[in-house]
Amino acid sequence: MIVEHDWAAFSAVARMTDHWARPGWPDGGRVYYWMLTLADSPSLVSRARHCQSALAHLGMDPIPDDGLHVTMTRIGDTAHVPPTQIRNLAALAEHLPLDPFQVRAHPLAGSRGAVRFTLSPWTHLVRLHAALSDLGGRAGVPGGLPTSAFRPHLGLQYSNRDQPAGPVIESVASLCSLEPVLLDITAVDLVELRRTDKPRRAYRWDVLHRIRLGPQQGASAEADLFRRR
Repeated sequence: MIVEHDWAAFSAVARMTDHWARPGWPDGGRVYYWMLTLADSPSLVSRARHCQSALAHLGMDPIPDDGLHVTMTRIGDTAHVPPTQIRNLAALAEHLPLDPFQVRAHPLAGSRGAVRFTLSPWTHLVRLHAALSDLGGRAGVPGGLPTSAFRPHLGLQYSNRDQPAGPVIESVASLCSLEPVLLDITAVDLVELRRTDKPRRAYRWDVLHRIRLGPQQGASAEADLFRRR
């Protein structure tokens, strides 16, 4: 049902817009987010490359292998959230009462600003979002959208101009018969996110804290290291 709904919504889009023309991202801006980073999933990387190759003629901005991610929730702008608050938030997250889970990434659908995988089921993703939002409230960070407005998705490539959506939808439809990719979600990352235009426009990030899910949950040994993305 989620896949059908996602496709119906994308099919109704009349025009694609420029994803990068968004408020809230000043030059040099950096923002803390909770994200699921997925570069370590070979099956997803392979499927993403296949789909991006098939859609290359559209001239969109493909998401690089190490940029594949699911945005969980915004924490706050680095200018307004001090490091002490981030450390406190990460410490609270070490006690997340959630186990690892699996989701499927279904090819493909989209929105006005992107082509993306549809994720299902939502149950565990929504629970994780709610838990992270609760932690943010306890830590006193600005936070993002409420869980009721959370719509999980996994981006494949971004629209970089205003254009009719019809040719994009037609091209994406040719890939919808591909089998979904199963993703193992074992951790959630607290990242410092930025946008870059070199060598091409993309989101990049530094992982500040990785929180493992399940009995061995907690900040990993990488917590004090930045993993460059």
